[in-house]
Amino acid sequence: MHECPTQGPSSLRAEIELSWRRARLGGVAPHNALERAAFADVDPASRLVVAARPVLDEMAEQLRGTRFCTILGDSSATIVDRRCDSATVEYALDRIGAVTGRHFAEDSAGTNGLGTPVEVGRGMVVHGGEHYVEALKPFSCYGHPIFNPVTRRIAGVLDITGITKDANPLLAPFLVRAVRDIERRLLEGARQSERRLLSAFQTAMRERSGPVVVFGADVVLMNQAATDLLDAADHGVLRALALDGPDRDAWTRSLTLGSGADVRVLAERIPGAGDGTLLRLAPLAAAPGPSAGEFDPLRQLAALRGAGGAVLIGGEPGSGRTRAAQAVVGGRGSRVLDATDLPVLGEHAWARRLADYAERDDVLVVEEVHLLPDVLRARLVRTLTARGDRPTVLTGPADARSTLETAGLASTCRAAVELPPLRARAVELPSLVKEMVEKIRPGSRVRFTSSAVAALAAQPWPGNLRELETVLRQVVGHRTTGDVVVSDLPPQYRAVPKTANLGGRERAERAAIVEALRDTDGNKVQAARRLGVSRTTLYSRMRALGVPG
Repeated sequence: MHECPTQGPSSLRAEIELSWRRARLGGVAPHNALERAAFADVDPASRLVVAARPVLDEMAEQLRGTRFCTILGDSSATIVDRRCDSATVEYALDRIGAVTGRHFAEDSAGTNGLGTPVEVGRGMVVHGGEHYVEALKPFSCYGHPIFNPVTRRIAGVLDITGITKDANPLLAPFLVRAVRDIERRLLEGARQSERRLLSAFQTAMRERSGPVVVFGADVVLMNQAATDLLDAADHGVLRALALDGPDRDAWTRSLTLGSGADVRVLAERIPGAGDGTLLRLAPLAAAPGPSAGEFDPLRQLAALRGAGGAVLIGGEPGSGRTRAAQAVVGGRGSRVLDATDLPVLGEHAWARRLADYAERDDVLVVEEVHLLPDVLRARLVRTLTARGDRPTVLTGPADARSTLETAGLASTCRAAVELPPLRARAVELPSLVKEMVEKIRPGSRVRFTSSAVAALAAQPWPGNLRELETVLRQVVGHRTTGDVVVSDLPPQYRAVPKTANLGGRERAERAAIVEALRDTDGNKVQAARRLGVSRTTLYSRMRALGVPG
């Protein structure tokens, strides 16, 4: 249990006492919290920094000679800009680590002029001993959140900090005026972005008459052809496709709409509009073929159906490996061996069963080959060699090709298919939901609304298809007809996670971190080494990107 700060809670203002309580519950250590606070990379070209820079320049001029510093934090209370007129105060802030890139949320730094306004959503003054962390007690801080004028979500926080004896109540209204100036500039920037979205939409309309949709952070534009083609559930899927797409200027995806129609979606980023994206939809039969390098595991599985030789299917648990194996089998008789049965059968019995199955003409299916000990892996390699062109299907974890190499199967398998995790299949979610609901309750008349599909599409789905089926069973168990809305979902699936607001590049970064943590069994030191970053940077990016751990 952490030692409490010297000042007793009974002497604190009510809002400060509540903040202290949050800090204690969050495990903040009053005497060394700042030593553990994470660092993050700062984007000097972010919309917040660009909008605030002229205002900060003006504030620096007006505060000249006052011994006060201005500190700008982002929406997570990470310092992204700091201006100090006094070398003494600047040195004092440097000494405690209040520098650009440092994370100052309440769960890292306790009660302070950055994290507390973000937490409570309004301006706060924190004087001297009201700080929870001992290192901050020499300072007085005036902090106020900056709201995005379009979304009304917190975009950042502005703080004026100085030595406690220099505290001046006139700084609070001065700070509020500066925040309003930054919000006005954010609005101007949003309007410019919206103009670019509208211009791209109008240009696309002149070029073609087919369905066209434009998504921005807070704007949706679509022509009549798109309105006629799409139903409510399609809107959420297309938004996920637009905002979560790869970090490149253009790409294509195949998509089955709620109506059952198959379309090709051609997506283009709109320059100068953040993650603004233009989508052109075309019937799949009339659309161009897949772009170079586009990976379609379903098409690959269909091509392997009924063919001879060994095939490895890789994917995360619950991603449909067993079902995919049956698709490759194509209705033929099969004999299934599962490596997870080894503790019950024992190695000798398992090996005898492998030899027995291998002599038959049925398709041999071996599940979870990565769990086999070296002796049985060697036995399996010899068995596959002896079977020749007789069909065999193996299943293993994600990164199928790596599994082939580590298991010594590369020379005996003619193909490896990687099944994507459910979180990477947001565009398929309406058809997956429809298919699963029909399987769970044939003839069901429930309809998932756009908001419900969007909430499902934004989830991380660590359990993949198996987890989705569990959720859907719970939903249709309570609703047998009519529209499924967000409130019909289990409580933990109703809130759109922080990851739903990430751009394509941030999504890719988050996926890399999650994969590294999974491959190292959650060991952050090893994960950081694998990613080529420091452990401090890893902690910071995990927090910024909403990675649990």
